[in-house]
Amino acid sequence: MSEYLNIALPKGRLGEKVYAMFAQAGLECPEILEAGRKLIFENKENKVRYFWAKPSDVPIYVERGAADIGVAGKDILLEYEPDVYELLDLKCGVCRMAVAAPKGYRDDTKRTLRVATKFAHIAQDYYNSQSRDIDIIKLNGSIEIAPILNLSDVIVDIVETGNTLRENNLEVIEEIIPISARLIANKSGFKFKDREIMRLLEKLSLILPE
Repeated sequence: MSEYLNIALPKGRLGEKVYAMFAQAGLECPEILEAGRKLIFENKENKVRYFWAKPSDVPIYVERGAADIGVAGKDILLEYEPDVYELLDLKCGVCRMAVAAPKGYRDDTKRTLRVATKFAHIAQDYYNSQSRDIDIIKLNGSIEIAPILNLSDVIVDIVETGNTLRENNLEVIEEIIPISARLIANKSGFKFKDREIMRLLEKLSLILPE
């Protein structure tokens, strides 16, 4: 078991924001702020090792034990259901998972609903709870154009400001669940490094907004 606390952060603005929170909580690693292509950063004094990962891969690193803790969006946790501990809502990266459709859309419940989404599991669970028959069309990007091109009736996607929806003449018709960044932990690693992780949790809890 490494003496370092290994932390997986999502690449991008969210990861940078979360790192600032961790640094404020006492886990600084100045090297991570330097420009370059390096992905792994250590602070020997603080016994902490950070690495950048694709957001959807963070739970894999944590579940498999390559990272002791990490930060992942609630959307990723719901979609992939990794076997990890969800420790804390970091109250950043706030958005919502929603159903959107062309303005004026009316659902014909007599026919199968065509749903375009990157989040097939979340969409299926949501419509199962409504006993609604759906045909999931799995896409990996530009979800908003699916209804415009008559590929789907609606989309299930993350909505932050709603600007992209409005620009494509779409609107939210149902909200599924609020989304935010969560601190997660490897189950075995938590047993061996519970003191370090709990200390971090306490400090982060003091930093987080009410």
